[in-house]
Amino acid sequence: MKPQDIRLMLDEKGFIDEPVSSDIKLVEEINRLKKEKNAVILSHYYVESDLQDIADYVGDSLGLAQEAAKTTADLIVFVGVHFMAETAKIINPSKKVILPDLKAGCSLADSAPADKFAEFKAQYPDHKVISYINCTAELKTLTDVVCTSANALKIVNSFPPEQKLIFAPDKNLGNYLNGLTGREMVLWDGACMVHEKYSVEKIIQLMDQHPDAEFIAHPECEKPVLLVAGYIGSTTALLNYVSKSDSKKFIVATESGILHQMKKACPDKIFIPAPSIDSTCGCNDCSYMKLNSLQKLYICMKHELPEVTLSAEVIKKAQLPILRMLEISK
Repeated sequence: MKPQDIRLMLDEKGFIDEPVSSDIKLVEEINRLKKEKNAVILSHYYVESDLQDIADYVGDSLGLAQEAAKTTADLIVFVGVHFMAETAKIINPSKKVILPDLKAGCSLADSAPADKFAEFKAQYPDHKVISYINCTAELKTLTDVVCTSANALKIVNSFPPEQKLIFAPDKNLGNYLNGLTGREMVLWDGACMVHEKYSVEKIIQLMDQHPDAEFIAHPECEKPVLLVAGYIGSTTALLNYVSKSDSKKFIVATESGILHQMKKACPDKIFIPAPSIDSTCGCNDCSYMKLNSLQKLYICMKHELPEVTLSAEVIKKAQLPILRMLEISK
């Protein structure tokens, strides 16, 4: 395939649409390429199970950032969405970071364009900015410290009570944190398309059908959903909770990819995905995460494309709030 053809595909499709022979054993080839190129594969909990199983590390945004910060690999292969790969590049500016599909974006990141946020921020000159990691690299340059759902409370509490704060871009997580801390953080009006679509009515019906099940939820969910949850936590916190709980059945309100890890950790327990408003399959998937596939991962590693690139200026400005987060999270 000619370089110009590859570039055209990346511009149009976001991935290299190259035929792969049915004789090729994808898992074996990916592992061979990983060794040959001194690569590390980092996968998020929300991608398909086969991509989780082939990864060197599977985790949430905080864990992935921490792994990216300490890797000695020459090539970072990020199986997740674009802002995660950007974060790895910001932490490792001298390393090559690739992503199987450049169009694996994030509705939450898309909800906060940096130029619009800069205008919003200018209205609150005495406020510090906490940005949820689910945002663009450009928005991170306008941030004092980044957080994830796993460390958000710790990050908020790292500021003195009198310090006024802006929290962006997730209004649901921000509102949840305001309730926990008693603060009145100014919230950007953004939300995750996966977590805002849960139907509290359908969830209550499901709880009635399964009275022996615990309902657990991610704090990106809307407030009515969180009000009926027995436990609220980040993706990793939810995984740890079901592992330690005496309960044998759970209704889970977060992206369904985490159920794979829950089933691996607790094969004797039952996990039911919480239904969304328009759900017909009884699950709630992130369409962006599901753009990743084994075939795309193989082709991506073969060509070391698509590559995630950022300007030196963006990296320099965005790096500081991420490093602050990592330091606070130790």
